Amino acid sequence: MGKRLKQKMYRSVKTTTLYIVITGVAMMLIFPMFFLFIFSLMSDYESYSEWPKPLLPSINTDFRMERLNDVSDEATYGLLIFNHSEDKYMPFGPESSSREKKSLRKLSNFIRNYSNCELGQEEILDLMNQVDQNTRVDFTLKKGLLNNYERFFKLYSGAFNSIIASLTTALFTILISLSIGGMAGYAFARYVFKGKNILKLSVLFVRMFPPVAIALPMVITLGKMGLYDKPAGLSLIYSINQISLSIWITASIFMGIPESLEEAAQIFGTTRVGAFFKITLPLAVPGLAACAMYSFIYSWNEVINALILTQFNPTLPVIVYRSLLGANAQVQLIAAGSVAQALPAIIFTLFIRKYILQMWGGVKV
Repeated sequence: MGKRLKQKMYRSVKTTTLYIVITGVAMMLIFPMFFLFIFSLMSDYESYSEWPKPLLPSINTDFRMERLNDVSDEATYGLLIFNHSEDKYMPFGPESSSREKKSLRKLSNFIRNYSNCELGQEEILDLMNQVDQNTRVDFTLKKGLLNNYERFFKLYSGAFNSIIASLTTALFTILISLSIGGMAGYAFARYVFKGKNILKLSVLFVRMFPPVAIALPMVITLGKMGLYDKPAGLSLIYSINQISLSIWITASIFMGIPESLEEAAQIFGTTRVGAFFKITLPLAVPGLAACAMYSFIYSWNEVINALILTQFNPTLPVIVYRSLLGANAQVQLIAAGSVAQALPAIIFTLFIRKYILQMWGGVKV
């Protein structure tokens, strides 16, 4: 009885430890993305003037407008914003003593750019009239949570076109790596030839070289081919690394599919090519989906080769990288660009997740 109890306690401790490790790893992966997303929703004022940072983004922003002088004929108005870390109103924006359209427009633009809130010129004028009667007026504005994303694509020229270039490059990379890597993987799985194991191992050697070592000489080669600064040329470079990985993944998948299934199909009158497309290929879809996922994520996020091999048609990671090093770099805009870059990869992974789970035995399609 005591031995059985010890075994039960040991299994409980082992299971609990496993859950703690899994939870810890999940937190390490989720928290950075969570805080990056939170930063992408912050205004310029929240990013640089409030500390510690809030755990969740604020939806509304509290303001106060007050009259600074009561003696002169031309009133001067000051705008304050509520600082949550200090728990009080703090000076915000330039003082205004003019009700001209140019001055009102300047104040409206300042509020939009630094607090992500919208306040029109007529509304500012109405607030000034209320201040004249009450000395000060408190008001609340709803914050535009997606303003940073809009500003990122407006501020950094070519950001929208870079998405098209990144998608085109990723699709070309998937097509090249799957077609060449899949055929090579099938050959390694089905045929026996001299030097097979050495050749299969040698395809991984190319992944040992740093990307910059491959990209620099390829500048001249792609220039002569007319593919420099084009998604097709960039996808060729990306495919060099991905073909080797695709070969190993597809070779393992094809080796797990009994060759007897193809032979049975041929007995019933199907050609070898027909047996491949009707029997083997559908069974290999989970492995091909895994190759597509790795190829997409790599080509979508890669930045070293893209920096060297693009000039006027950069990919989105290059735009985000340049925004980080630029003179007008703002942390909330960089966070917005990073989230925008990660979103397509997440969507693509969720789209093919059922095939990945099928390969691991999780679901049946």
